[in-house]
Amino acid sequence: MQVLKFGGSSVASADTIMRVLELAQAAARHEPTVVVVSALSGVTDALISAGRLAAAADASYREQLQELEQRHLTVVRELLPLTGQSSLLSFVKAHCNELESICNGVFALGELSARTLDRLVSYGELLSSGVVAAGLAAQGTAHQWLDSRQLIRTNARYGHAAVDFATTNPQIQAAVNGAEVALYVAPGFVAAAPDGSTTTLGRGGSDYTAAIFAGALGASRLEIWTDVSGMMTADPRLVRAARPISRISYQEAMELSHFGAKVLYPPTIQPVMRQGIPLWIKNTFVPEDAGTLVEVAPPANHAIVRGISSIGPVALLRLEGSGMVGIPGFSRRLFAALAQEQVNVILITQSSSEHSISVAVSAAEALRARQAADAEFTSEIAAGRLDPLYCEDELAIVALVGEQMKNHPGISGRLFGALGQNGVNIRAIAQGSSEKNISTVIRQQDVRKAINVLHETFFEATTRQVNVVIAGVGNVGGKLLEQLARQQPWLREKLRLNLRVVGLANSRQFVLDEEGINLANWQPALAAGPALDLAALTQQLLALNLRNTVFVDVTASADVAQVYADLLARSVGVVACNKVAASSEYENYAQLKALAQEFNTQFLFETNVGAGLPVIGTLGDLLRSGDEVRRMEAVLSGTLNFVFNNYDGSRPFAEVVRQAQAEGYTEPDPRLDLTGVDVARKILILAREAGHALEMNDVENISFLPPSCLEGDVPAFYEQLTVHEPHFRALYDAAAANGEKLRFVASFVDGKAQVGLQALPPSHDLYSLQGKDNAVLFYTNRYVEQPLVIKGAGAGAEVTASGVFADVLRAVQS
Repeated sequence: MQVLKFGGSSVASADTIMRVLELAQAAARHEPTVVVVSALSGVTDALISAGRLAAAADASYREQLQELEQRHLTVVRELLPLTGQSSLLSFVKAHCNELESICNGVFALGELSARTLDRLVSYGELLSSGVVAAGLAAQGTAHQWLDSRQLIRTNARYGHAAVDFATTNPQIQAAVNGAEVALYVAPGFVAAAPDGSTTTLGRGGSDYTAAIFAGALGASRLEIWTDVSGMMTADPRLVRAARPISRISYQEAMELSHFGAKVLYPPTIQPVMRQGIPLWIKNTFVPEDAGTLVEVAPPANHAIVRGISSIGPVALLRLEGSGMVGIPGFSRRLFAALAQEQVNVILITQSSSEHSISVAVSAAEALRARQAADAEFTSEIAAGRLDPLYCEDELAIVALVGEQMKNHPGISGRLFGALGQNGVNIRAIAQGSSEKNISTVIRQQDVRKAINVLHETFFEATTRQVNVVIAGVGNVGGKLLEQLARQQPWLREKLRLNLRVVGLANSRQFVLDEEGINLANWQPALAAGPALDLAALTQQLLALNLRNTVFVDVTASADVAQVYADLLARSVGVVACNKVAASSEYENYAQLKALAQEFNTQFLFETNVGAGLPVIGTLGDLLRSGDEVRRMEAVLSGTLNFVFNNYDGSRPFAEVVRQAQAEGYTEPDPRLDLTGVDVARKILILAREAGHALEMNDVENISFLPPSCLEGDVPAFYEQLTVHEPHFRALYDAAAANGEKLRFVASFVDGKAQVGLQALPPSHDLYSLQGKDNAVLFYTNRYVEQPLVIKGAGAGAEVTASGVFADVLRAVQS
């Protein structure tokens, strides 16, 4: 004997019922079969609604009943040939007339009792099972319709009746074992009290009915047919990479179901679990899929975590106060008060100090729970021994489930680490002594991100999704996009990173796309975006709440730098090519660093100094390994180095500067480079990274430009360069006469920073720099006489973009 249960989606229409008939007939050819059916999809909710409308004296219940009748009549006409419809149409009409009579009585009384509601909602399964039985009859399939109300006996707790198995099991056995057919049809959900009045089995009642039949008959298997191909590692509506679970233990299935997996309801499997009857979850619409086998002891496999589930919204109630310490009975009184109000406690935590108890309940029951607890502890609250019950809402529970977790240390650490790195704050934690379940209470709005992060951590060893937003798509930003597009396949293959650009912005517009922007053709998407509003961009990005998110600033905008704090405070990593933030007031710089540490994310700005050279990273490595920086000397401007490498007196200084600008080595206003302000920012950043709290005005800037060169606009600047050519020629000649070269040097010695033009001899490490090279010399406790030298191209869009790219990877791999 086997039992098959078909849910509401499986009997939602004539077409789906035809699938049920085929599956039932095929099953019965192999083994005697009991088919249990739910009401047509949505019917139970509609019946409850009609009853409540009637109780509220709202006559629109009649319209709802009429719609239900027409829906069933339509199914009959589409399912059966014309010659076989008459008796079933009469059956539907008779039951719908009874429904109307019940609702009319409720309307007249203005009251809907639990007993009446049970009778009302029972008609959904009575109608659907009658339609299925008539469909079998029309195809000439021998079968017997069983009235579950005559077989399943319960107590009189209407709405949530408890089954009397001592009476039920013999009645089911007598009804089935004494018949001669191989196929039976029974309505799910419904039963009867000792006096014969209709009761229902509560949420998941039809599954429960099927399990009751299977347990009573010692069935070889129970199959739950629904609209999904078994239990999944996570809710596929939230996690695209969720995959079916082929085999799972009863205990694991119960844990997943308790915390939101909708395929099963925990009490459902009790009758079959006790007897070790295998339970299959199958897909009516894709019957060839393997589905999930729930069994006592599935074979061992490599899966430590079996699945991830969530339930919400929930509220977290906290009872606390010094009056609880050392006084027994508070927990008992709290739970008794909640039980009295029929409030179901989903999760419990208690501090080791006995100072507080926290319980999670459904958000819909939070108000009743709070009122019940406050009433129970009125005297203690009035005396100040307890605080009024604190309620935190808009929360959810995310649970990690797996039999093998108890045998593997570090699972909790991986869970908390993954959530923490993505800014998911945990409000409460519970772990059973069996270690099959680790439950965390988090914000409801973080559920999608949390489940995806955990699914990546425990199920997707192949890839990790990274979401990147880039502000600035000019010279460097454009090269960065090219590099990202070119490198995506390599990142997936070698680093197991699925790096997607989900946002772009320039000075005029921005675009955000949760699904990712096509890097082969990103320009139209950005052009079609709304006008740039940095506050709106930040707000929308944070509202998306994507996991593993990095914001990349490839601008020179102070306004863009202003959004860093908001992003870091939500655990969005920031990679800045923009030097404004790191060279701003020290208080702001320190705050950004502190935010990154506090919210477990990254604030990286390697390209602020030396473009793609590993200057800041190397400095950090020195400090972390216990070294101390005594002195720094550096050429930090590719622009100035290019200018002084190409100026030899044979052509005017102004012409060399124009060449540097034409080749893209200067800012649009070259004075920003030639005044040394940019270099001063860079040595300031290095000094700060070395641990010194310097401000910009602490950096001495010895300018080599005559003051008149800084007056007026850019054309006037070039005119003044021409006017002062003798000044520049004199600088060059003086250096050349001594065999020296001009270098614009930044230095940090004894806590003081300085930038300025110097003439360096051939013996100096900075003498031989070519083209647009940068170089940094670190003199430390370990590198005393011979400095640690970092040298290479310090300007150019390609190398700068590569440095930004490297920071992005560091941000997501830390």
